[in-house]
Amino acid sequence: MTVRTILKMGDPRLLEVSLPVDPIDGNALAPLLNDMWDTMAAANGAGLAAPQIGVMRRVVIFGYQTNSRYPDAPAVPETVLINPQITPLGDAREDGWEGCLSVPGMRGMVPRYREIRYRGYDQHGELIEREVSGFHARVVQHECDHLDGILYPQRIEDMRSFGFIDTLTEQGVMELQPCDD
Repeated sequence: MTVRTILKMGDPRLLEVSLPVDPIDGNALAPLLNDMWDTMAAANGAGLAAPQIGVMRRVVIFGYQTNSRYPDAPAVPETVLINPQITPLGDAREDGWEGCLSVPGMRGMVPRYREIRYRGYDQHGELIEREVSGFHARVVQHECDHLDGILYPQRIEDMRSFGFIDTLTEQGVMELQPCDD
């Protein structure tokens, strides 16, 4: 188990589309997943995608019971999601502040689908299918964007709501609140 270096915005690998995992072999994936959990925990994140540590495969992890960075966010079940697919449940979107371990110290207002269905596989090849809303849905959409080479700043519609956390807070543009990393 190792804490890996998290790639930062500007690294071209973060803009690549990741390859599917085939076949899903829990034994082969175990070292990667352990490193991802260790890396996410060390950075106090809510989620992490394999491309963020330079592994261009369609694997994300997310979840926590409590997290000091997200004191008002409800718990999200700890999940390994391999080869995920997301389906919006309706057209309703909501804006929310997001951050990212690959874009440290910054936040932006990002529109996301309010409710989604996601499906994929766990590390044992078992199907996971859930319908979720709110922060849970935001976390999943954010992490899965990484698999398609999309960073959250690319989703921001008004760049006046993007900046460094301390500046946004000082200017009263943003209160410190839950955001996805």
